[in-house]
Amino acid sequence: MDKPVPSQSSNQSTSQSLSRFILLLMTTAIAATAANLYYNQPILPLIGHEFDLTNAQLGSIPALTQFGYAFALLFISPLGDSIARRRLIGILSCLLVAACGFAALSPSLPILLLSVFLIGVSANITQQLIPFAASMVSPENKGATLGTLMMGLTIGILLSRTLSGFVGEQFGWRSVFVMSAVFAAIFGVLLRVFLPTNTPHTTLRYFPLIKSSLSLFVKHKSLQKFTLAGAFWFASFNVLWATLAIYVSDAPFNYNAQQAGLFGVIALAGVIGAKSSGKWVNKLGSKTLVMIALALAATGFAITGLFAGNLLSLIVGIILIDFAVFSAQVANQVRVFSINPAAQSRINGIYMLGYYTGGALGSMAGVKAFALYQWPGVVVVSIAFIIISAIFNAFAKK
Repeated sequence: MDKPVPSQSSNQSTSQSLSRFILLLMTTAIAATAANLYYNQPILPLIGHEFDLTNAQLGSIPALTQFGYAFALLFISPLGDSIARRRLIGILSCLLVAACGFAALSPSLPILLLSVFLIGVSANITQQLIPFAASMVSPENKGATLGTLMMGLTIGILLSRTLSGFVGEQFGWRSVFVMSAVFAAIFGVLLRVFLPTNTPHTTLRYFPLIKSSLSLFVKHKSLQKFTLAGAFWFASFNVLWATLAIYVSDAPFNYNAQQAGLFGVIALAGVIGAKSSGKWVNKLGSKTLVMIALALAATGFAITGLFAGNLLSLIVGIILIDFAVFSAQVANQVRVFSINPAAQSRINGIYMLGYYTGGALGSMAGVKAFALYQWPGVVVVSIAFIIISAIFNAFAKK
């Protein structure tokens, strides 16, 4: 069992309000850090050309990055409950700078693979900042705060490929990792200087801490339902983005890679619009808001399917889908963080591990569905995932 920190040792992070400046700093840091998970994707051809790699070898680069991130969700995220988060974020920032530097100087594929794995691990900064901010606001402000933070996370994900592709094309693939190291150093210093400190909620040692993370998932049935609901709607989201570039590269669109990448900019309209969804959590409740969001996502996919080959319908569908997924995630994390305030890092780590596992499932299912049935197959699989998500949400208590 957790051993709570004595009450006389007050938690500084919760005794002061989250200022607009700190929230802005956290949001931009989350965007800059999350981008590291996707920077290497557009520059894979450049890396492959220099090292003379096969497609399978190239595929191991983004795979190791994502594996590093998943590893950190399970084995690093829980530390936020036992180590002062500002200190932990500082350590991860140093690791990120070093890993990006090693990647930029990599003389061979094995060194590069180790580097991108460590980049994935250190990108756990995002999953330390989100529960940190959640612990610093009142329950009624949690939805709006998480909405802002998740906007930063999603913007970082959506724009990372565009930025990386441009920098890599103009200055070479190694310059992308140099850029990332500079960003990591800047935000590492800013976070160290301006983040408040906090007193950890538990004194558990490392291995009991990790074990307690798994026990929390077993203990809390609500966490299981929230995680599975999120995993399946994120699966539907990844079905879309894993196949979109393939879809628009053929007739009637015939777009090149750069043109296909602009759909990420279009998706920002949905993300920015959904920021206000955090304010609706208190009015409608998380369960109701998630159901509404899932209905919008299904509608977005249906529009792209009913009017297949039409650019306007595709744009409208993407905006609706991104708006819906973003809104659902904000509502879901509000109730996830309410399960046990003393174990927010561990609970968030388990939840996000399930979330990204669902995303990986969706990517694989999407590519397979497109190969067998083209875009109609993508639409059917996506809506099926949304229906499964809605079922888990329906059985959730709130």
